[in-house]
Amino acid sequence: MSDRKTTFLLLITGVLFVIYPVLRPYSTETGTAGADAFASPLWIAAHVSAMLGFIALALVVRAMQVGQFAESATWIGVGLLLPYYGAETFALNVLGVRAQETGDVTLVDLAEPIRYGPVQVTMFGLGLVAIAVGVIALAREVATWQGWVFAAGFVLFLPQFFGPPWIRVAHGLLILGGSVALAVKLAQPKARQEISTITGA
Repeated sequence: MSDRKTTFLLLITGVLFVIYPVLRPYSTETGTAGADAFASPLWIAAHVSAMLGFIALALVVRAMQVGQFAESATWIGVGLLLPYYGAETFALNVLGVRAQETGDVTLVDLAEPIRYGPVQVTMFGLGLVAIAVGVIALAREVATWQGWVFAAGFVLFLPQFFGPPWIRVAHGLLILGGSVALAVKLAQPKARQEISTITGA
């Protein structure tokens, strides 16, 4: 894949992971407030952005040709995450809409078993671990600080879920910053030659 396409994919990845926390409605996710958050069109837009962001990430790793291990780990991680994000996006949105229509806000309580069943939580956790392993392998191959900043955003993906909204937005900006820094680095002819020598591409 051309350097221009790789740069484009990096920038798209960063932008999508900023859109995710910025658009996402935040609430207690219980009662009427939870129903309103889940039912919002922004709920779908934000989470679809995250799903597209993970796909873009996998394409970045493939485009950079940093090795089969990094690519396989990242794609496996994305494959494990997407079903969880699908349920988070669409099932919770349906719960919110139905709660608003019927006035039965106890429907929002179903969000917990949808999210935290043992199978889905395990897939989600393993997916994030696999992606972290993949991007760390990428950073090791690229061997620049830009690569490590890019990787840090995905290594920290799980902890940021436990922070307040501003932490989640800051995390999205970290991914964007890493994406832009790595894209700028790759745009430099000397850097492209060095990385190609390191990776054997």
